[in-house]
Amino acid sequence: MKKIIFPMVVVFAFLACSSDSEEPEQTPIPTEDLYFPSLDENAVWETESVSDLGWNQSAVNPLLAYLEEKHSKGFIILVDGKIVLENYFNGHSASTNWYWASAGKTLTATMVGIAEQENFLNINNKVSDYLGTGWTSEPLTKENMITNKHLLTMTSGLDDAINDDCVTPECLVYKADAGTRWAYHNSYVKLQDVVEEATSQTYANYFNLKLRNKIGMNGAWIQSGNNSVYWSTVRSMARFGLLMLNKGKWDDEVILNQNYFEDATNTSQNINLGYGYLWWLNGKANYHLPQSQLQFPGSIIPEAPNDMFMALGKNDQKIYVIPSKKMVVIRMGEAADDVNLALSDFDEVLWDKINALIN
Repeated sequence: MKKIIFPMVVVFAFLACSSDSEEPEQTPIPTEDLYFPSLDENAVWETESVSDLGWNQSAVNPLLAYLEEKHSKGFIILVDGKIVLENYFNGHSASTNWYWASAGKTLTATMVGIAEQENFLNINNKVSDYLGTGWTSEPLTKENMITNKHLLTMTSGLDDAINDDCVTPECLVYKADAGTRWAYHNSYVKLQDVVEEATSQTYANYFNLKLRNKIGMNGAWIQSGNNSVYWSTVRSMARFGLLMLNKGKWDDEVILNQNYFEDATNTSQNINLGYGYLWWLNGKANYHLPQSQLQFPGSIIPEAPNDMFMALGKNDQKIYVIPSKKMVVIRMGEAADDVNLALSDFDEVLWDKINALIN
């Protein structure tokens, strides 16, 4: 299969999608209906069976065979917080760490929200309030237009054609005024520096204290070139997905306030309707893709529920959160087909097979 980022593939794949899709209704999730595993990662995580859910047992093996064929390492489905499927492939295990890639952007978005609710920063303030001037090569008047929110929404206006993985000032060059152009750009990583400056502690320490340890995750941030990439077990990724399914609360403890959560997981600007605060959003009227300024009509993954929001990383690292089904789906592994930044046509086929299971 070819990557979905090629325009002609996308156009043919989504010709049937209407450009005037309605906004999905959000189904409230009563906290008491969700199960939260112990913070002890060695404790038993409760399960739910496929048969008890009334799902199609005969669809399990085709789904798992497809995942293994497509170079997956780990796969989990949670319903109501309980594990329905948990499978490992190609030498991976429940205790093996793997990289989140850009799916970890959502961890950074969450940490910005936590720092804001603790009054360390304001997302509407300009980035230079925290990093000082000269963090880009832009003229000062243009640099001062860029707020933390612009980095959260990929609307900084920085030129993504100039080594968009590089975040040193000479690589951060003016392309358009902040807020006028959406482009997938690694400049979001400067938000980790903002959090450090605002809280007067390292980003990793603040992350561990305020998020990782509170929900029982394992893992660590590892520097990879210009990126700080999170590595963890598949179950730790599932814990974060469960936190977001419950709108930022772990059981009864508020980790991320609900107002910020709602802003983060809904359309954040009027250019790419399928993008929140570093979260991808299904079911919108149109969307953009990485490495493209084209606008495509319809939902990003038509086969998947409209209310789904997603953390998507290079080579098909996936967190799918589906509020209406009280469901979280995790996939970690190598690229299913070609190397890709976030989205690929693997998503479509995978959701065909998930639908065969749950419907």
